[in-house]
Amino acid sequence: MKGRLRIRELREPEELEALAGDWWALWRRLPQTTPFQSPAWLIPWWRSFEPGELRTIAVEEDGRLVGLAPLYLETGPLGRRLLPVGVSLSDYLDWLIDPERAEAAGVAILAHLADADWAWDVMELQELPPGAAALSLPVPAGMEASAVEHSACPVLALPPGEGVMKALPWRKRRALRNARNRAARQGAECRRAGAEEARSFIEALFAVHGARWQSQGSSGVLRGEAVRSFHRSAVGRLADSGLARLYRLDIGGQPIGAYYGFQHDGVAMAYLMGFDPQYERLSPGTILLGHAIDEAVREGARELHFLRGREPYKYGWGAEDCWNRRRLFRRAAT
Repeated sequence: MKGRLRIRELREPEELEALAGDWWALWRRLPQTTPFQSPAWLIPWWRSFEPGELRTIAVEEDGRLVGLAPLYLETGPLGRRLLPVGVSLSDYLDWLIDPERAEAAGVAILAHLADADWAWDVMELQELPPGAAALSLPVPAGMEASAVEHSACPVLALPPGEGVMKALPWRKRRALRNARNRAARQGAECRRAGAEEARSFIEALFAVHGARWQSQGSSGVLRGEAVRSFHRSAVGRLADSGLARLYRLDIGGQPIGAYYGFQHDGVAMAYLMGFDPQYERLSPGTILLGHAIDEAVREGARELHFLRGREPYKYGWGAEDCWNRRRLFRRAAT
């Protein structure tokens, strides 16, 4: 027999921290979760940016967390918007809903929001991957909803038991083989940074990523102290939880390239890379991605997700588009 659902509204970052253990337990028992929905990612995001008023909704049943909607309220030129915690830097976002209580928990969250005694106009749920719980939420009385395609996230299928060379288009196989040979002649080697090296790894990534973009007259996506503070905090938590895949390409013990990715439940994700422009002729990006794919296959991954963006290099590896969606809920005027 199912128990009565209890709704809690979390408005302080300390409440998110206190919920982390139950949050991890819910995240781990759900299918298709990603690191972007975990407390290792979202708690540092909130503490680094705090772009509005926290309005996260938690649903509990008999003391067990069965639903979590990490949201915040932004008031600005676009009105009073409810947005996902993690927006902008996160490639996949969704609510965490226990499949055994999916309909009841989702309805309870929406009903709470519909009846909230604080004002909001629209809830914009961004970067919902295929199969996201938030895509199938029923629309309650007093709201209207719509959904549209949002972002392309190219995905490379990885045949089971196959090495990277057998999974790639022939042009990319040749480019990778040549790059590896050139790098080997320079003494370059790829290695994984463990959890104890996560913080030194992220500083190395900042350095090589910044050097590359500065050489092109830009600052890249790691500009700003808040962004760097977020990654410094998140990478340690992700590494401690076993989700991070951190690879360096070194020559003489010095990093010339870095790959920042994740792996969970048979899915590898290439989040960010950087390399020293002085070594561009060695194709460090190609070498790091090839190494990451090899390691993903070795660990049993079925797919490598290149995440948001339709940059041509992703399709050169054989990736095909998979689309995130955006779902809007509008609150009826009162």
